[in-house]
Amino acid sequence: MSGFTADWLALRERYDLAARSPAVLEAVASSLKSAASVHVVDLACGSGSTVRALRAHLPVQQHWDLIDNDPVLLALACDQHRDKGMTLNAVQLDLSRHFEAALASRPNLITISALLDLVSQEWLQQFLHGIAARALPVYAALTYDGRCDLSPTDQLDGAVVSAVNAHQRTDKGFGPALGPSAAKAAIAGFETLGYSVITGESDWIMQPDDREIQDEILAGWANAAREMGTLPASAIADWLTRRKAMISEGRSSMRVGHVDFFAFPSSMR
Repeated sequence: MSGFTADWLALRERYDLAARSPAVLEAVASSLKSAASVHVVDLACGSGSTVRALRAHLPVQQHWDLIDNDPVLLALACDQHRDKGMTLNAVQLDLSRHFEAALASRPNLITISALLDLVSQEWLQQFLHGIAARALPVYAALTYDGRCDLSPTDQLDGAVVSAVNAHQRTDKGFGPALGPSAAKAAIAGFETLGYSVITGESDWIMQPDDREIQDEILAGWANAAREMGTLPASAIADWLTRRKAMISEGRSSMRVGHVDFFAFPSSMR
């Protein structure tokens, strides 16, 4: 269950790849360096970007179970270059209700990208306990944490970002979402269950030339702010017009905060 369109995933992928924390990636790679083969379960795989980001860091022999509720995205995820020794298996599954079915194969690694900020506290707790009961390691990437820096600044930026962060806590299909607090909640939950956790920032960084993705992000933020109803629609429209003008003039840059972490049973040290 990705909740994202193929076009949006294609647009954001290079920013996701650049943002992923090298320290966290290295920790994942180091944990599996002695393995002859690896079985990975990728939850909410979307179009398969985690495969493309991670495969070079893993042993040559790789089997991936790619799990999503969207058959179009699953087809895209499986229709990509396979390195020698790599197999990709599509599994259509609604993670909001049946995530434990994805863990039944006892993989070597669970991967998640851009999902945890969409889930509820209840779902997260069930997930944490399901993972810990099987002593599985988890690589979670690109969880939004609420930090947003826009340059040049606008007087309405703070109010719009606050409305966006409130919108992030609305139901995204898993119950009331954790939104910007998701990474902290997940990390604390794993540590409480005796896991070790390595963390790193994975912020999106958009420069003035990155106009298309800035346009998409800001349009999405404006829609989210309007849905919350805490700001006048006219003020949001004017804010978006001003920000889009900065983009078109080549003056706009953005930093959007995300967190990566690798959580693993202490016995794996």
